[in-house]
Amino acid sequence: MAEPVKGPASYFPSIEKNYGKKIDEWMKILKKAKIEKHMEMVTFLKDEYGMGHGHANALVGHFRSQK
Repeated sequence: MAEPVKGPASYFPSIEKNYGKKIDEWMKILKKAKIEKHMEMVTFLKDEYGMGHGHANALVGHFRSQK
């Protein structure tokens, strides 16, 4: 049996379903925004896309781990 998905990736199916964009699209949006600070990125997603805090935080955490 496969290991359950943990960390930010555990939110990805719900994010894609609720907000209509694939994770790679969200990564491009965050890159284009050119925001440096974690919480400013979270606030951006919440304000501009109506995203919940947990989902926004998961995306930002994943984005920042890719640098």
